[in-house]
Formats: sequence, C-alpha cells, structure tokens
Amino acid sequence: MRVTPLVASLAGDQCSTSDDPIQLYYSRKTQEILHKYGPGPRVHFHVGLYPDCPPDSTVPQSVVKQRLFDAQERIVEHSARAWGAHEAPPRRLLDIGCGLGGTSLYWAQEHGASVTSLTVASEHIPIVRHFALQAGVGGRVNPVLADVHDLDETRAYDAVYANESSGYTDRTRLFEVVAKALEPGGWFGIQEHFVGRSTWREFIDGYYRTRLGLRGEYLAAAEAVGFELVHEEDVTDSVVEFWVQSMAWNTAELDRLRAGADAQPGAWSGERLEQSTLAHSRFFRLWRDHAVQTRLLQFRIGGRR
Repeated sequence: MRVTPLVASLAGDQCSTSDDPIQLYYSRKTQEILHKYGPGPRVHFHVGLYPDCPPDSTVPQSVVKQRLFDAQERIVEHSARAWGAHEAPPRRLLDIGCGLGGTSLYWAQEHGASVTSLTVASEHIPIVRHFALQAGVGGRVNPVLADVHDLDETRAYDAVYANESSGYTDRTRLFEVVAKALEPGGWFGIQEHFVGRSTWREFIDGYYRTRLGLRGEYLAAAEAVGFELVHEEDVTDSVVEFWVQSMAWNTAELDRLRAGADAQPGAWSGERLEQSTLAHSRFFRLWRDHAVQTRLLQFRIGGRR
C-alpha cells in the first residue's frame, strides 16, 4: 500500500541537520517506516504480539503487512489491558519516543487520554499532527520536539508510556524525570527488550543505535526514586514470530523490486532490504533462544492521586 502523497510530502518537508546519531537514525528511517508499516493513521515502529500458532508466511505481501500491523496493535492493547487502563483510563499521558504517533493515537482514540508525544526527530512532528487530525484526535495529541532527559515537569501526568524507547535513555535520569512528572499514584508503563549475552548487545545496539540494558538496572533506577514494580510480563515467546513475518515482508518487497515494480523514492532499496532481512534473521534466533527478552513492566509511584 502506498504512502499518501500528503504524508510523503510532510515527511520530506524538513531535513535534519543534527549530528545526534539517534535523531539522524529516526529521521532517515521515516520513509521506510511509512512504506512498511503505513499508511496510517496509526503507524507503529516496534515489535508485535503473535500469541497463537505462527501464521503462514507464504501469503501475499499485503496480508503479511496487515498481520504486522495487527500484531503491533495487539501488544499495545495487551499492555493497556494488563496495566488496568480499561478500568481506569489515564487522563493525561506522556508518550516518550512516540515515533510516528501510533501509540499516542491509540491512547487518545481508545482511552480518551490527552497525550503529549515526545520525539527527537523534527520531521515527525507534522506527520504526527496530520495523523492525529486524520484520526479525529487532533485536539488530544500534542507532538513535542524534546529530549526526555531535559524534561522538567511536576505532577503533569497520571501515566507515562515508553514503547521501545527507554533503551535510548540514561535509565537513572529517565526514572528521575518520570517520577517528578507523575502525579502521586501514577504509573509508568514500559515495553522494552532486555539483553543477556554481552556479545550480542553490541550488534543490536549498533543496528538500532540504542543501548539496551539489564532488567536489574531498571529495577534499581526505579526503586531509587520511589517506584514500585506492580506488573511484569515476559512476552518474548509471542514476539519471536514478528521477526519471521518481517522477513517475509522484506523478501516480498525485494522480489517486487527485482521484478521491475515501481520503486517509491526514499523508501526501501534492495541493499537495505537485504541488510534488514539478515539482521532480523539474527534477531529471530536471539529472541527464540531468549538471549534477548521482551518484557512489559509497569511501575507505580507512591502516594495517592
């Protein structure tokens, strides 16, 4: 499915001049994300949940793409339900590292939250605004260009959410600013990957420009500022299939390009597809063997709202 001309235009409106590797990485990934996981309005760039028997991967590319989206939505919904968001929806939520806004739109659309969406990529601001308007929640999603390390808000939110973005942070500083930003009794929900074997950490960190950590590192940083771990779930086994389906999309796209299909400027090149597929084949083995684990963590700050 093609990216709409308007969104493609928005994605190219600004060109990042930052020398920050994380900002550059996400700025350059924009068109690839839109092409593979779009067209929106809810566009995700994180793993998904396949809790049942692995689906067939020898299906049309459009089917694989829909399944990737469904899996990404499923893990966000699963987290929200496990964290009690259906019974007590957050009123004001901070989405750290919102990407193209898929999770922010989820919280606004499904739970009625007013969402502040933090991103370090200036190119993503107009895209998130466009998608929020398209989804009918333009008044409840506010994308902000900011680094969470510089956050200085006090009791501004009753929930904070970080979906595969905490790996880019200094964990001590992250929990400090979140603890200050939350109302007493508020919660901090994290979806993240945790590494075991140090030999593989360098490969993953290099590929995603991240800095994955250990579970104990998170728990120590949380405890130091008064957080209590109230929910934890290991979803690694249900995430493994995501890498298989992602490789299926990649190979289908590579076949399509080799067959002479129209190539979309700025999207996936054959070289990038081959690089991604090789990396995801390694990720599949790492997640299957639990050398890397995907966990859902919910922390709650002391006191009452």
